[in-house]
Amino acid sequence: MPAPARVLLLMATHTYRAGAFLEAATRLGLAVAVGSEEAHALTHLNPAGHLAVDFHDLEGATDRIVEFAAGYPLDAIVSTDDEGVVLASMASEALALTHNPLVAVRKARDKYQTRQALAAAGMRTPEFRRFSIDDDPARAAREVGYPCVVKPLALAASRGVMRADNPDEFVTAFERLAALLHSLDLGDGHPSQSTQRQILAEGFISGFEVAVEGLLAQGDLTVLAIFDKPDPLDGPFFEETIYITPSRHPAAVQDDIIRTTRQAVAALGLTEGPIHAELRVNERGPWILEVAPRSIGGYCSRALRFGIDTGLEELILQQALGLALTSTLPATPASGVMMIPIPKAGILCEVQGMREAQHVPGIDEIRLTIPVGQPVVPLPEGSQYLGFIFARGQDPAGVEAALRQSHIGLKFIIEPPEGASSPQAKTVHG
Repeated sequence: MPAPARVLLLMATHTYRAGAFLEAATRLGLAVAVGSEEAHALTHLNPAGHLAVDFHDLEGATDRIVEFAAGYPLDAIVSTDDEGVVLASMASEALALTHNPLVAVRKARDKYQTRQALAAAGMRTPEFRRFSIDDDPARAAREVGYPCVVKPLALAASRGVMRADNPDEFVTAFERLAALLHSLDLGDGHPSQSTQRQILAEGFISGFEVAVEGLLAQGDLTVLAIFDKPDPLDGPFFEETIYITPSRHPAAVQDDIIRTTRQAVAALGLTEGPIHAELRVNERGPWILEVAPRSIGGYCSRALRFGIDTGLEELILQQALGLALTSTLPATPASGVMMIPIPKAGILCEVQGMREAQHVPGIDEIRLTIPVGQPVVPLPEGSQYLGFIFARGQDPAGVEAALRQSHIGLKFIIEPPEGASSPQAKTVHG
């Protein structure tokens, strides 16, 4: 019997994606090695299953993976999140495995380079300027148009993204983002960490927002889902909440969204693996916000099931190994997820209403991700949600209604952070 194919999964220790990818690999009968920034305590018992890599030291980490593969040959390298996509490309190139071109991944990981690539390809793109966090914000405020959006170059999930409608708001947003970036150690695949010291300002794009989930094989994009985002995302922060698929927008609009996504993928030079694209659509058509060379983040992939019961991660691993995809047809007519927002900073003391929220018709699962007793930080500084609510149904409207009803039933009791003036706890309804 031939040995099972072996895949290296690059995942940061804080990822939500580990369970889903490991479960998918088990279902496919794969041998798995996990590459993360911390050594596993039981590595000595399974040396083929664990590899410590430094996502900051790309060349050193690539050498480690090549050395590892000499003893445990790899058939594919897959990054579960943003942190490992550059390393996955470099190591795959070194081992002659299927991969995205390194230059394309770097462009996609840097929002300024993405804007440059889209503009060079003649695609719709707002005016944009790049600044250093050490620049004078008042001077920078005179060099941009309004309204605009101030954002970091490499963070995900709308972290650090703020709208400014005038110079005073721009200065406030600039200083707030600069403070956030000063405090971070991104580990985002740029060893110089130059992106951590830069800020992008771009014109605000009006319209509704959608997300596209897809898989690339030799540059050919298979669209797996278009997610509608029914809540308005107009600022001052851009906290995402509800994703619903299939899209309820007219077929012609969806075709234009897919066509624009394909153009953006080509402009960036991405050719292999998952992509997660964010777009705004208005009277002029779709505008690309970003195209990430990885799948949808957090636990959101649980909203997608294909065929009889195939998860998104199984399709990603099948594509990476050159296998035929099990099925790309949705398992249910409609599905969705709500990322439960953090309403205020403090300490999460209690969650009430779980039983009632879980029993709302159509709700598939509620998964809380911040334990009681832990601090919670809202956007734009925060990087987590309180949890995720999943729903399935016969139509998108019913799925959306179930998510909203379930969320309303949840009550989050959050105490003010230590040292705050008010000693009273606050109950926040969903």
